[in-house]
Amino acid sequence: MKSSVLTRYRVMAYVTGVLLILLTLACVAKYAMDINAAYVWVAILGTAHGWLFVIYLVFAFDMGSKAKMPFIKLLWILLAGTIPTAAFFVERRVTRELEPLVDKGTPEPVGV
Repeated sequence: MKSSVLTRYRVMAYVTGVLLILLTLACVAKYAMDINAAYVWVAILGTAHGWLFVIYLVFAFDMGSKAKMPFIKLLWILLAGTIPTAAFFVERRVTRELEPLVDKGTPEPVGV
């Protein structure tokens, strides 16, 4: 498996995780505290998280299929983007498991 596959997944896991935490805080501000400015933030963050979550799903599925993961493990990885903070923990575990499978490639000599 190429390192770019794992890197794409990791970047999207962090982006999705951060947006989901911000969206959760905005929802708490909107519904629990009735803050007027939170309505705009929920709309903006909800839309951003929704679109980027789709990209996260594509990259996570691509990574899981190339690593030949069992379906249950892949399902947990796909659902991690919907649970606040879960994406960080799942990303760390997946990275530890898949780093040995990453093709490091042979570095090419620099200008001789």
